[in-house]
Amino acid sequence: MPQSSSIGLLLATVFIALAFDFLNGFHDAANSIATVVSTRVLSPKLAVMWAALFNFVAAFLFGTAVAKTIGSGMIHVAEITQFVVISGLLGAIVWDLLTWWWGLPTSSSHALIGGYAGAAIVRSGFAVIIPSGWSKTLSFILIAPLMGLILGLIFMVSVLWLFRNKAPQRVDALFRKLQLLSAAAYSIGHGANDAQKTMGIIATALFSAKYLSAGELAGNWGRFRWPIILAAQSSIALGTYFGGWRIVRTMGSRITKLKPVGGFCAETAGAITLFSASLGGIPVSTTHTITGAIVGVGATSRLSAVRWGVARRIVWAWIFTIPASAFAGSIIFYALRLLTGRG
Repeated sequence: MPQSSSIGLLLATVFIALAFDFLNGFHDAANSIATVVSTRVLSPKLAVMWAALFNFVAAFLFGTAVAKTIGSGMIHVAEITQFVVISGLLGAIVWDLLTWWWGLPTSSSHALIGGYAGAAIVRSGFAVIIPSGWSKTLSFILIAPLMGLILGLIFMVSVLWLFRNKAPQRVDALFRKLQLLSAAAYSIGHGANDAQKTMGIIATALFSAKYLSAGELAGNWGRFRWPIILAAQSSIALGTYFGGWRIVRTMGSRITKLKPVGGFCAETAGAITLFSASLGGIPVSTTHTITGAIVGVGATSRLSAVRWGVARRIVWAWIFTIPASAFAGSIIFYALRLLTGRG
């Protein structure tokens, strides 16, 4: 059994994890609602309610394969302490807040794994990294947006061909209704992939505090399974509800102007990518995915329809996310160790 003195630290770790999850929904709200808001299918208030609802619904539709990858597939958990988890979360939160302030749709997911890895490396060295877990995650930094782009392009071209003889007003009216479904599907994908990352972190914290055995951590988390799932899904749904409006503007209108048909194609492409990754246990960036899909849709009219300067700025932010959050996580861990003499 864990010592009673560790309970307070565990509760602090879980609280910070759920705060990060809330911030993840807040920061990534733009991913779920930017297209449906920019096409004026829903008002911003209704859009965030719609997205938050389906973020939560994801708890009952997908397993925990992504959580297992984050929790025990990227870092050797035997080397993880509460202080490593706290430092990783705080490093991710720092980067998320900075990029939210700058209006950049960067990846909360990559901020989390970067902060987590940075803190773990300071404590135990580079041997703490599990290369196989990182290889598929890092490869999907490229694969996810490319998959979103290609699917968005294919869907948009297909729809344009299928409805080539239809009146634009009728097409617009139809896809205004269909975009409600695509926005819901994308929000489910967002909730399924992103909330699971926090689940994995909380499960690791419980293991470090000796509330979970190694077998339970690798399995279904014992009696903590549904409390972890529901807490994480609720936090990300609430974060989405309160939304990050600075980023909505970048995602919804600065990259390319969208109509309902384009919004439907982008969201559908993003949802399929996220469903595939979640079922495969691959933590991907919802930000990267929807950005690629929006670019693919915009490129069907003409390449100049995509504001490549904005897209280029976003890509640079993607590149810096993991090293920047790793640096923040490592500094925070080092500071905590100096202050507490523990780690």
